[in-house]
Amino acid sequence: MVRSYLRHGGTKAFGLVCSATSNSAYDGKHAYVPALEDVLVWDVKKGDMMAMWHETGHRSEVSCILQSPQKDMFAVGYMDGSIRLWSASTENVVVAFNGHKKAVTALAFDDQGARLASGSQDTELIVWDVLAETGLYRLRGHRDQITAIRFISTPTSPSTSTSPTPGYILTSSKDTFLKLWDLSTQHCVQTVVAHRAEIWCLELDQGGDILFTGSGEGEVKAWRIDGEALTSGLKENENGELTKMIHPLASLPLSVRHRVTQITFHPSQPLLAIQSHDRSVEIFRVRTEEEVKKKQARRQKREKEKGKAKKKGEAQEMVDAKSEEESVGLVDLFTPYLVVRASGKIRSFSFVDEERGPKGGVQIFTALASNALEIYSIPLPERSHKKETPEATRLHSLDLPGHRTDVRTLCLSTDDQLLASASNGSLKVWNMRTSACIRTLECGYAICSTFLPGNCHIAVGTKSGEILLYDVASSALIETVKAHEGAVWSIDVKPDGRGIVSGSADKDVKFWELDTKKSDGQNNDKTKIPTIVHVKTLKMTDDVLAVKYSPDGRLLAVSLLDATVKVFCQDTLKFFLSLYGHKLPVLSLDISSDSKLIVTCSADKNVKIWGLDFGDCHKSMFAHEESVMQVAFERSDPGEHSHYFWTVGKDRMVKYWDGDKFEMIQRLDGHHGEIWALAVSNRGSFVVTGSHDRSIRVWEKTDEPLFLAEERERELEDLYESGLADTLNKTDARIGSGVEGAEGQDQQNGGEAEVAGVTKQTVDTLMAGEKILEALDAADAERAAAREYEELKLKMPDPPLPPPRHAFMAALDLGPEEYVLYVVQKVSNAALYDALLVLPFGKVVSLLGYLNEWAIRHWNIPLVSRILFFLLKTHHHQIVSNRTMRTVLIPLRTHLRAALRREKDEIGYNLAALKFLQRRVVASRTAEFYGEAIETGGELDEAKVREMIAEGKKRKRVSLKA
Repeated sequence: MVRSYLRHGGTKAFGLVCSATSNSAYDGKHAYVPALEDVLVWDVKKGDMMAMWHETGHRSEVSCILQSPQKDMFAVGYMDGSIRLWSASTENVVVAFNGHKKAVTALAFDDQGARLASGSQDTELIVWDVLAETGLYRLRGHRDQITAIRFISTPTSPSTSTSPTPGYILTSSKDTFLKLWDLSTQHCVQTVVAHRAEIWCLELDQGGDILFTGSGEGEVKAWRIDGEALTSGLKENENGELTKMIHPLASLPLSVRHRVTQITFHPSQPLLAIQSHDRSVEIFRVRTEEEVKKKQARRQKREKEKGKAKKKGEAQEMVDAKSEEESVGLVDLFTPYLVVRASGKIRSFSFVDEERGPKGGVQIFTALASNALEIYSIPLPERSHKKETPEATRLHSLDLPGHRTDVRTLCLSTDDQLLASASNGSLKVWNMRTSACIRTLECGYAICSTFLPGNCHIAVGTKSGEILLYDVASSALIETVKAHEGAVWSIDVKPDGRGIVSGSADKDVKFWELDTKKSDGQNNDKTKIPTIVHVKTLKMTDDVLAVKYSPDGRLLAVSLLDATVKVFCQDTLKFFLSLYGHKLPVLSLDISSDSKLIVTCSADKNVKIWGLDFGDCHKSMFAHEESVMQVAFERSDPGEHSHYFWTVGKDRMVKYWDGDKFEMIQRLDGHHGEIWALAVSNRGSFVVTGSHDRSIRVWEKTDEPLFLAEERERELEDLYESGLADTLNKTDARIGSGVEGAEGQDQQNGGEAEVAGVTKQTVDTLMAGEKILEALDAADAERAAAREYEELKLKMPDPPLPPPRHAFMAALDLGPEEYVLYVVQKVSNAALYDALLVLPFGKVVSLLGYLNEWAIRHWNIPLVSRILFFLLKTHHHQIVSNRTMRTVLIPLRTHLRAALRREKDEIGYNLAALKFLQRRVVASRTAEFYGEAIETGGELDEAKVREMIAEGKKRKRVSLKA
């Protein structure tokens, strides 16, 4: 009989406030921050998590977040090159875009939020139509990762434009180039070698006239954008040279020379923020024209008084004045104001467009790379003669629900109600039922930990050789014991609960008894607190990495740095067994509940299962792609013994094994960093893992059965599907794009066209294409059977029985044409073109026939037009070379033109009706204003009335709730 297991699945992920993989967004009330593959919505002032944007089955990390001008919409880019538009109100994905091969690094919306531009590590820029949910075109030209994108809108269409949506896009890249793209011609119209190092950020001022760029060498440059040149388009001047639209101005001096990672203007206040240091943001104040003139006048006056201004001729004086005006004008306009210093490395920041405090001020939101969020208040610039330096004050901080550094150790209480996690600097206690952090305590560099009997106290071993005892109830450190001279690598509780054992890098294994002592309280009634008393020491020949008691209390296993494991009798410490076979040190070990098996994991990526009776190796298995960090047997109910065990490694995998059959049961992926810690439930219902990504994940046992053969087959299918999609998307990439195999490409744009279509095959698009293919096969078979039945009815005197209908068509009560339309409509607009690419040419001909039927019946004419134009463009060569296609295309052209004419007439009628209603409303409101003016005795002309009407139309939006 085939043995079945129970499947485990990830149910909880906590311990994250904000991951450092992406920037964050803040709208003044809620912070939208990345949390590995999810997006968390925090109320920073209250410290509460309002929502988690999670898509089931999607494992890629968030790499970029941007809020749309439509405030409810957020664009989120991911490491796998996909982009998802999330609705903040519904917390669901509105549309998913797939077009990039590498991580999305930059996003930008236009003014209306109708178009989205995305840049990636694959060096390509893609413009998306948000309303139509499709990709418009792909622009190539950069040779390295795109770091920033900005839309530039023009008031009128340029002369070279034929597109109804004119405009320009500015992009910066790590290839040191600044590029200006004309969206009407879909080509680059100007390339500027802006810096000597990588360009990491760019920003436009509110008027769109001045552009700032920041480089990796700590330099900020300003550029002037010629609005007239943008409006007139690309033209030649009198000398035959093309007009330049971007002109250099000057450099802005900074207090430090680090990489400039972000430049941001305040949306309403005259403030400019530049981040050029890991922990600080430099704020500049934008002076008015009057202040600039006064400053220049004072400078000239001082120069005259000091005698530095000498006459050198009128011509030379004019040149000097002109050069001085151009060079120092920017410095006069932007003056240093203050520096915001955060408590950790700043990943991103954003201004809050609101005033707080009695004196007024602005807020700046910072997302730290140390898993924390902070909000600072900046006082507004005052026009006073006081020389007091303003300072930023921290208003709110959110850091308690997570660790600042890697989670190095985990331990569970015996009732599985509490979880203790420790890192370098903090120990946190979590409620496993609610995933809430109930205690946060300071500690050193924690490496190992365990709950003491009673679940009221926790012992933590540190890298400095100390054992710290904490009281959970009082949230206090009750004792610090200098236990070892080296790092305490492992702690284990004695099975009878009377003591603990510790192993250290000082080559000692020390045994401690649990005792009580009187506390040093100030009151007279001193309470007793637990303590540990050193009993004896076992000297070893090398560093001790792990210690473990057998559940029956008979043996003690010790792993050493020399890659061996020594087993001793617990009572006499007499040597019993030596287990050798690993090539690298054994990092962790565990003993089964029946004390018959011991499992060891090593840095050599192997797991070995040994018998404790003779010390023989039952099996050696290659377990992980990297070092195996921890191993633990699954706990079972009293009286039952389980030989299932868990392993975690640096390859970010959690694996479940059968120690009797020596087979892997299940592989769980979810972490995005090395997994350091593992804790197994005492009831065997779940396991907890802690990682370098600072997240703590819970994997619970479900009631779903798991069969090994089916599991291996499913893993192979997933591998094949992902490999198939990667093969279809494999194209030649240019050097610096991060794509493998790019070193042999041509330097001139990789030998590719500057503009291309937006296509990318994914597993979802392949599945959608297969569904369309199956629907076409079923509909063709249904129509063929119907034709045969009609022919038989004409030939035979007695009508035969009609053929059985297709199961899906019968269930949906649809005909063949309706069924194909039903299947095609189920495919999302973003994946439709990629799904149509999967169809072979024979099925394309069949689909064109169904398009003709839909056009005759006036079914979804916009969809028919989209599919037809895409198929004609894609299969143009095959269609023009095949004369038989005329029989399909000619009637389709006739019927589609008639349908489009009908759609055009309906739209024109509706527009005329709406304009008529608009004129009636304007006329009635004009009459009302004139009536009010006559009643009050005032005089109003028509222009003033229309101006008042226009002001009345500007109403605030009100969100109505049912």
